[in-house]
Amino acid sequence: MSLQIRDAVASDQAAWRGLWQGFLDFYATDLPEEITAFTWARLIDPAHPMTVRLAFDGEALLGFAIHHHHCSTWVMGDDCYLEDLFVTAEARGKGVGRALIEDLKSLAKSKGWNRLYWHTDENNATARKLYDSFAPSDGHIRYRIRL
Repeated sequence: MSLQIRDAVASDQAAWRGLWQGFLDFYATDLPEEITAFTWARLIDPAHPMTVRLAFDGEALLGFAIHHHHCSTWVMGDDCYLEDLFVTAEARGKGVGRALIEDLKSLAKSKGWNRLYWHTDENNATARKLYDSFAPSDGHIRYRIRL
């Protein structure tokens, strides 16, 4: 495998949408088309803080890491939140997820961001095995209020 990771460009939309649907299917979630279109528009807008890194093997898109940075009260600078990470079923266990996180770590360091963090489902044992190799769980539990 010859993995290349880069920011998305407009011509990646169809390939990204295929993976995005796989991500939604994995979490048994349906989103209206207008949310997917809105998300894609933000991901490729250079003025928007949310962006996506794409992992390719040749022409084949194998995974993505959607992230954004934000200010923090805990550090003098910004943090990077890895919102969504997804790797195709065929590419899992081949280092693609690890490569996407390592890429994001390097990107965050180059931008002077202080921390990289993410959440995952407590029952996602496969992902947690990868994540635990980067850092132990910090014991925080997420609460969410829909408005």
